[in-house]
Amino acid sequence: MREIPGYEFGKVPDAPISDEEFELLKKSVMWTEEDEKYRKLACEVLKGQVEQILDLWYGWVGSNPHLVYYFGDRSGRPIPQYLEAVRKRFGQWILDTVCRSYDRQWLNYVYEIGLRHHRTKKGKTDGVETVEHIPLRYMVAFIAPIGLTIKPFLEKGGHPPDVVEKMWAAWIKSVVLQVAIWSHPYAKPGEW
Repeated sequence: MREIPGYEFGKVPDAPISDEEFELLKKSVMWTEEDEKYRKLACEVLKGQVEQILDLWYGWVGSNPHLVYYFGDRSGRPIPQYLEAVRKRFGQWILDTVCRSYDRQWLNYVYEIGLRHHRTKKGKTDGVETVEHIPLRYMVAFIAPIGLTIKPFLEKGGHPPDVVEKMWAAWIKSVVLQVAIWSHPYAKPGEW
């Protein structure tokens, strides 16, 4: 694996989420063994398309000033080196979503991603004075573009439509699962 600045999978503290809570959360998004199977198939399909996916997503974010604002300094001016550093980690996030085991290390790193969007750690990984916080509403709303735009990339794997649908369902469930984990730092103690 190539070195990605700020990518600390396996090196972050434990998430304050128990294994039982994690299993119940997976159950709540209807995660099954079939999803595991099709998520792994999606890994093979998406591995060679990460840059194209990022081009689409960054183009969309860049065309929405209210979203690109969160990649900027305290006055909202975009920070090019920050955009690039986050892009590299975002690409790895795609691969982690479809290729890594959903174990404790994965949970810990997903939680870390939530912290990096919250005022707890926003900008600290890259040592930039960025806008201090991404509101939870945008974290939740981002499920739609991240979820809906992946299907054409899954279709490029040449699998039958029913297989594409199953890979897509696994992707959507995983994104919802991760956003639920990312929301933890936004909740008051006892409310998550």
